[in-house]
Amino acid sequence: MDQTIVIVPGIGNSGPDHWQSHWEAALPGAVRMAPASWDAPDLRDWMAALDEAVAQAATPPVLICHSLGCLLFAHWRAASTRVVRGVWLAAVPDPGGPRFPVAARAFADVPGGDFGDAPVLAAASSDDGYDPSGRGIAWASERGATPLLLGARGHLNTEAGLGEWPEGRALLTAFMAGLRR
Repeated sequence: MDQTIVIVPGIGNSGPDHWQSHWEAALPGAVRMAPASWDAPDLRDWMAALDEAVAQAATPPVLICHSLGCLLFAHWRAASTRVVRGVWLAAVPDPGGPRFPVAARAFADVPGGDFGDAPVLAAASSDDGYDPSGRGIAWASERGATPLLLGARGHLNTEAGLGEWPEGRALLTAFMAGLRR
């Protein structure tokens, strides 16, 4: 997987034990977007950070998004003409769900329309507390993502005990192998 990858974490960033951090360290060409407002997410700041990371990529990157980062991708996609090769969405949250962070309410009004031409894979857990009704994964599917239901895996984060998440890494490898060069 020798290509540019942009890691797009959710609220609070992904700590050192999160699979996104493990993958960033292990994948050649991986960089993390860097907004100033990780803990009190400002949509404009996050969009600018994602746009900057994509703009700095030597080739159209693959985005690896988790949780709030998935909604960020939708906002960014609606506003940007930059090209990405593919998008991996993990644990798309339901902005209307009971656990959606109040601090992230600006992300909740997600623009309509599809995700564009790049292939999008959306991985979801059947017991994600941030998408208890399945609305997040359904929303992603309606916009053109291929849904991948993984069974009970929690919010696909550190608290779910995924660690380096080898299952997810294998799925990412297969997804990326199918992307056009």
